[in-house]
Amino acid sequence: MSKNISIIGSGFAGLSTACYLAQQGHRVNVYEKNEHLGGRARVMKTDGYHFDMGPSWYWMPDVFDQFFESFGKKCSDYYELKRLSPSYRVYFGENDILDIPSNYEDFRNMFETIELGAGHQLDLFLEEAAKKYKVGMNDLVHTPCLSIFEFVNKKIFSNIFSIDLFQSFSNHIKKYFTHPKLIRLLEFPVLFLGAMPEETPALYSMMNYADIKLGTWYPMGGMGKIIDGMVTLAESLGVTFHTNAGVQKISVGSSNKCEGIVVNDKLIQTDIVVSAADYHHTEMNLLEDKFKNYSEKYWDSRVLAPSSLLFYLGVNKKINNLQHHNLFFDKPFSPHAIDIYKTPKWPEEPLFYVSCASKTDDSVAPEGKENLFILIPIAPNLKDDEETRAIYFEKVLTRLEKLTGESIKDYIEYKKSFCVTEFKNEYNSYKGNAYGLANTLMQTAVLKPKIKNKKISNLYYAGQLTVPGPGIPPCLISGSIIATQIKKDLVK
Repeated sequence: MSKNISIIGSGFAGLSTACYLAQQGHRVNVYEKNEHLGGRARVMKTDGYHFDMGPSWYWMPDVFDQFFESFGKKCSDYYELKRLSPSYRVYFGENDILDIPSNYEDFRNMFETIELGAGHQLDLFLEEAAKKYKVGMNDLVHTPCLSIFEFVNKKIFSNIFSIDLFQSFSNHIKKYFTHPKLIRLLEFPVLFLGAMPEETPALYSMMNYADIKLGTWYPMGGMGKIIDGMVTLAESLGVTFHTNAGVQKISVGSSNKCEGIVVNDKLIQTDIVVSAADYHHTEMNLLEDKFKNYSEKYWDSRVLAPSSLLFYLGVNKKINNLQHHNLFFDKPFSPHAIDIYKTPKWPEEPLFYVSCASKTDDSVAPEGKENLFILIPIAPNLKDDEETRAIYFEKVLTRLEKLTGESIKDYIEYKKSFCVTEFKNEYNSYKGNAYGLANTLMQTAVLKPKIKNKKISNLYYAGQLTVPGPGIPPCLISGSIIATQIKKDLVK
C-alpha cells in the first residue's frame, strides 16, 4: 500500500517522519523552504567558525538511541557522542559559581553542602522523577492524543494521578528543598523551555531526571551532525529532499482530500501531506479557511513558550572562565519570567545562557579562538529592532565580562544576531516563538493541537506545536506517532 507522501519542513520532526514513513515503503519527498536542511537546527559556517544556530543541549540520549535503533542503526554510526563533565556551569553572582557534576554522588554531595539533608531529599525527588520519566517517555508521549479515550488504557490511566499532572512544578520542588539556589537550579529548564514554574505540571520534574541522571551530552562536530546523520539515514531509505522549495499552498479537491502541494508555483501531486512546518503557518497561509482546524482567535489564546534573542560570536582569544554550557542566574528569576509570561515586555535584567562549544570541540573555532552562542529568553512577538538588540548585547556582555573576569568585547571578530524577526521570516514561526507551546496543564496531551486535520482525511501535522511537544526528543517521537497513525488510517 505504498503512497506518495509529501513532508513540509526538514527539522527534526520532518526528518523523523520521513524516515519512519520511508521504512514503511512509502515514496517520501521532503520540501524545505530554506537553502539548508535541518529547520531550526541549521548550521552556519564563516571564517573558520562553526555555529549551531538552534538547539545546543543534548539531553535524553535514550530517545536518540531508540530512534536510530528503529532502523537497525546506532548514533555512533553517524556521530561521536561525548558526555560533558561538568554538565554545565551556573553563575549566581561574582565568585558564586557552581559547576554541575556529571557524577551523581558528586551532585548529591553538592546539594548536601548547600542545604543540610538535601542529599537525601534529592534521592527521593529523583526516585519520583524517574517514575515520571518512565511513564512520560514510554507511554504518554507515544499516544497520538486524538481522543481522551486513549487514556482509558489501564496502564496509562493507572499512572495519571501518580505523575503529579495536577500539581505545579514549583510547589513540587518546594516540598523537597528550601534553599533558593537549589530551587533555581531545578527550575531552570522551565524558564528556557516552557512556562512559569507555578503553571507547569510537576510531571516535568522528569526533565530534572534527564538532566541529573541521564546527563548532558555533545555530538562532536556540533548538533548539526545529528541532522547530517538523519539525512543520510533518510536517503538510504529512499527519501528525496528538495531545498529552496517553500510550499505556497496545500491543494484540496472536491472530496476534501489533499490533491497536492504548490511549490515554487508548481502543483506537485501527492497522496498524503504531513506538515512539519509551523502549525499556525500551515493553517493560516497554506489552507483555505474552510479547511482549518483552528481559528486565529484560538491560536492567539495559546500560551507560547519563549522566543529568544540570540548572538553568535567569534572571539579572537581563549576565555578561561567558561564551560561548554553556562547559565547566568545572577539576577532574580521571577521578574524575568513575569516579563515573558505575564506582562510581555523586554526584561530589565534578563537571565541568559552562553554556549562555548569550542571548550569541547576544537573543530568549531579556529585555533586559539572561541565560538560563543548567547541566548536571552524573551516573550514572543515583541517589537524587535537593531537598537533594542544593541542595548541587550551591551547589557549581557557587560555582565559576562564582569562575572567571568575576562575582557571579551574587544576581541569579537565575528557577530551575528537572530531574534523574533528572523524566527518569523526564516521559520514561519508563530509570533516568533522559539520553542512551541508552553508546557501548561491546559496545553498537555489531548489539549494540544491535533496531529490530524479534522476536515481533510490525508493531512497530518508534526512538530513542536502538536504532540508530544517542544524539544528535540519529542520531535523525534512525533515522527513515529505520525507514521503509526498513517499506517492505521491506511488499513482502515
